Formats: sequence, structure tokens, C-alpha cells
Amino acid sequence: MNTLTVGTRAIELDKDGYLVNLQDWSAEVAEALAAAEELELSAEHWEILELLRGFYQEFQLSPATRPLIKYSALKLGPDKGNSLHLNRLFKGTPAKLAAKLAGLPRPTNCL
Repeated sequence: MNTLTVGTRAIELDKDGYLVNLQDWSAEVAEALAAAEELELSAEHWEILELLRGFYQEFQLSPATRPLIKYSALKLGPDKGNSLHLNRLFKGTPAKLAAKLAGLPRPTNCL
């Protein structure tokens, strides 16, 4: 079991770096997870992370890339709901990396 230290808290991570307990997520945890991925979160990143958390609340699952793109296009418009935008933000693995940073489980059908 891996851990991520955020302030004085030790957050448990699974072998792939996803949160073991989804309740451990916070903005500070997201920042720490992003730093571990050598990524600095911008307003555009946060927009997608909030969108993903809403998707998870509604459907109880983390979307794979295609549903993430469709959902982003539906909620944010075609300028932000496309693979180029999401790949640029999340280093070519938007569904997996964005889910990790949003404190959600790994999308089930992502390699």
C-alpha cells in the first residue's frame, strides 16, 4: 500500500496511485496527486475535475475517455469537450489521470 502525505495526513493509495478511500479527497490532495505526476493544476484542470466528480455522483462510475469527452462537450461545449483539449491537460491519458486527480476510482475499461 502506498501513501501520500498531505500536511500531517497520510492518505492511502492503491498500487496505481488512486485513493483507497474516496472520502480522503480534497483540493489539497488533488494538488499533491498532481505534483506527484509533475502537473500543476490550472483553472482548466479544475473545471474537468469538478465535472468528473459530478459525473461520478450522478452515475457512480468513472468514465472512460469517450464518455468523458461526450460529457465534457455536453456540459462545457465543443471547445472543451474534445480529445485534443483533454489530452493536452492530462498528458495524453485524460480518463485515467483526471479520475486519479479527482479522487475517483480508475475507469474500469481503461488499460
